[in-house]
Parts: sequence; C-alpha cells; structure tokens
Amino acid sequence: MSANTSFHPLLIEASLKAQKKRADFCTKVPRNVNLEKLRNGYLFPEISMHELRHVEKYPDAKLISLGIGDTTEPIPEIISSSMADFALGLSTYGGYRGYGPEQGNKALRKAISKIMYKDGLVKDTEVFISDGSQCDITRLQLVLGSKLTVAVQDPSFPAYIDSSVIIGQAGNFEEEARKYQNIEYMNCGPKNSFFPDLSTTSKTDIIFFCSPNNPTGHAATRNQLELLVEFARENGSIIIFDSAYATYIKDDSPRSIFEIPGAREVAIEISSFSKFAGFTGIRLGWTVIPNELLFSNGFPVIKDFNRIVCTCFNGASNIAQAGGLACLSSEGFSAVQSVVDYYMYNAKILVKTFAYLGIKAYGGTNAPYVWVHFPGSKSWEIFGKILEKAHIITVPGSGFGPGGEEYLRLGAFGHREMILEACKRLENLFI
Repeated sequence: MSANTSFHPLLIEASLKAQKKRADFCTKVPRNVNLEKLRNGYLFPEISMHELRHVEKYPDAKLISLGIGDTTEPIPEIISSSMADFALGLSTYGGYRGYGPEQGNKALRKAISKIMYKDGLVKDTEVFISDGSQCDITRLQLVLGSKLTVAVQDPSFPAYIDSSVIIGQAGNFEEEARKYQNIEYMNCGPKNSFFPDLSTTSKTDIIFFCSPNNPTGHAATRNQLELLVEFARENGSIIIFDSAYATYIKDDSPRSIFEIPGAREVAIEISSFSKFAGFTGIRLGWTVIPNELLFSNGFPVIKDFNRIVCTCFNGASNIAQAGGLACLSSEGFSAVQSVVDYYMYNAKILVKTFAYLGIKAYGGTNAPYVWVHFPGSKSWEIFGKILEKAHIITVPGSGFGPGGEEYLRLGAFGHREMILEACKRLENLFI
C-alpha cells in the first residue's frame, strides 16, 4: 500500500460495482437535474481509484502519495492531550457536555478573532465554528441560492464549481471548452501573475477566491487584493475568500481579506484547522461573516447564515473545539507552526528538485503545494506516466479547471524520507 493512502477507494469500487447491477425496481422520483450535470466523479476520489488500481497491479511497489493534500505528521501532544482530557471528562458528571451553541464554543470564537485576526479586524460574534471549510462552502451556497452568478479562479479548488453546479447556479458543461455555462472562469496563471485581468472579467454576484491558492500555491499580494475588493465594491459582488492556507504564508502577503480596507462590506472568509493543525480527520473550521455585509435589500447576510447553521448543523464536535482552543494557546500555536515549517521545507526540497531537472515549478513558498508545468502534455497523461514509472501519486492540473491543463499539483505533506525518495525517483525518471 502507499505511504499515504486511505481506504475509501475500496468503498468507491464497491459502489461502482453496485451501480452496474441492473435495477429490478425504480421509484418514480426523478434524479436531481443539477447532479446530472456533474462531470465524472469528484476529483480526489477519482485519484484514489487510480491509486487502488495501481496497488492491485503492482502489489509490491512502494507507492508514494504527493496527491490528495492530507497531512501526515503527528498532532503536537499539547493539542492531542487537550482533546483526550476533554473526552475523558465526558465520563464524569462535572465534565460531561452535550449540545453546544450551533455557532461554536464562545471561547474558541474569541480566540480565533484575537489570534487569527489582529487589530480587531473581526468580532468574535462574526465567527461561526464548523466541521471544516468545505462543509461551509455548501452551507453558504444554501444561503445564496440558485439564481446568482458565480466567478472562480481558473485553476481552483473543485468544490467551488461542483457546489455551484449542485445548487443550480451553473448551466450545461461544454465539452470542448471544458467549462460550465454561466460560470465565469478567471484565468490565473504565470502570464498574469496568477491574478485575473479584472478589466475583462464579467460582473458576477459571487466571486470565489482562494489565497494562498490551491492548487497553484500563489499568495495574492496586497495590491492584488485591493484590486479585487475594489472590483467587488464597484459591481456589488460578494467575495467568498478561502484562507485555509494562510498560516503557510512566509512573506508580507495578506493572510485575510479583512486586512484590505472596504472588505467588510463585500466579503466572507472561510478557513480551517485542517492543514494548519493537522485536523483533516478531526474536522474543525470557521467562517467569518461581517455585520456590515448586506444583501441588496439591506438584510444582513450573517442573519441568514445563522439561520442555515441552526437548521442544518448541530455544531462542531466539542472535543474538536477543545483541540482548536489548544492550537491557539501560545504553546500550541508555536507547536503547530513548527509542523507547518516542516511541510514548507518539504516544499522547498520539491521546488529545488524540479529546478535541478529544468522543469518549471511554481508555488512552494507560501503554500504546501508545488505547481509543475509540463508544456505540451495532457495533465492526466503525465499523471499516468509518473504513477506507472515512478510509483508516485500526483494530481492532474486539469482537475482544477481548464487552466490547469499541462500542470500537475504536488503536495508537500509527507514524511521527510518519503519526500526525498520521491525526488530521487523523479530525477531518475526525467534525467
């Protein structure tokens, strides 16, 4: 098996086999037409299927995964012990806790507003604790509804587009262009410094924007975000700003959209403990909705989001929230930052390897992703070549949008020895 594999591919294969069986009985309930528009499966389970088939074909191969961005290093003890102590306390009368506020533990909301947002940028009452930012994307889509228009970076995290399709904001998929109708794809590549040309970007109601970007690893500069906020204010749009990788930023790039003047009237921010603290399996995130953000009729967006949260969510695990609080203590924050630094050194090793090979790579300085260019190649083909010949899982760039063709995303999550071994294999393949 791979050094960084999961077991869900087996469940996927079982599901596919079940679908092949002929149904003896069907209900009269039609399938959701929006789900029918989705192309293939979600990107990362598709990659897991390739991984599973490769392991079956080469059972003795030592597969290395630089693909799905799952953390690999142990959670610092100060954090895991806090969760363990809380869990043990649940077995006592004094320590037992049941339902908590749907919006999250008040102490954790205050800690996030104080530690993650300096100088009073965000009020604790504007912070909603969740089970991860990807879940909050869907909750936000429920708030926004199907009648709005959407813009996304190209390339970008697939959940922005897929959730837009599912909620009904997208038209049909155009095979030749590899795009959905009614979605504005904002090209963000090396030629435009990974920031869209806003002078040619159509006005939309919603703008999904991730910085540092997944998959390119680019952190938007202050000037770029100022242009984005100005663009949103001029058009009356709402920016959904994904800052899940903000703690990986090493230079002076903004870590929050709310560092930009005027953003509180036009932006929502989603973030996560997943990559910051290794909580990919624990599940904890947050969303910030400023009180100043209003719909066109003057109604506060925060009130509708609160209604959705109270209807669709019973609150994040209180054990996970205890861990979140430990992460934001001075000792805990220092400990998780050390793990972030570890991953970033892995990224540095990957970038150095591709430079040695004469292959252009971007990112790896403000995010744990390296965006590698293979001119003239189809991304799924180069994915297959590296998997077949080097036994390394990567992510095809086209899975992040048409702008990702010719690219691969490599993640820096992994044990150091695994990263070094992957680099040796890549050198042997491409020299």
